[in-house]
Amino acid sequence: MSKAATPLRILCIHGYRQNGNSFREKTGALRKLLKKQVELVYISAPHQVPAIQNETNQEPERTGGSDEDQRGWWFSNVQARSFNANEECESSLGLEESVDTVRTAVKELGSFDGILGFSQGAALVAMVCALQEQKLEPDFNFRFAILVAGFRSACKQHQRFYEGPAITIPSLHVFGQDDRVIPEKMSQDLLPTFDGAQVLVHPGGHFVPAASSHRQTYQDFLKKFQ
Repeated sequence: MSKAATPLRILCIHGYRQNGNSFREKTGALRKLLKKQVELVYISAPHQVPAIQNETNQEPERTGGSDEDQRGWWFSNVQARSFNANEECESSLGLEESVDTVRTAVKELGSFDGILGFSQGAALVAMVCALQEQKLEPDFNFRFAILVAGFRSACKQHQRFYEGPAITIPSLHVFGQDDRVIPEKMSQDLLPTFDGAQVLVHPGGHFVPAASSHRQTYQDFLKKFQ
């Protein structure tokens, strides 16, 4: 009998107003779908998000009991410490600390084959990949990236991530045709940043899809790295 392949280790980057634990709960179906192929490792963003109720376009990803620990990777509105994916801003708050958090995870939790991000987390993953491509972060050595509901940051300070050479790290971009938080067009606008991006489009909304009909696409992408 052939020896079973060692599971791929994937670092998981949650969305805005989530944390590592709530994102783990929300991706239970994905973990079950790919349990023989991957080990998913979750971390939390360094920035606590104030529980402001009137933000527009916030990611409605809160799970019961975790409201007090809502986290984010950066804020587009520095004064309000809030985030809106459509908000054009000159500078943001908190991105450097978040890159630090990813760097620390890589150093302390062992090597990772890939990195997966959701929504604001997927936008961060694109930036991490750009830093790796430009050889600006020697600790980043991801072999692939999965970006779910990703988008290009509208912050001017972040445009440098999209203006360099195309990112050659193999990537799978997943987005929903009925996503009201990060519309399909926003995810499509990120695709040219990656060379040879693969796409998985699903008919649903703002979540990580993990139906049996998606298994083949995930598996075909992942088996290239096993």
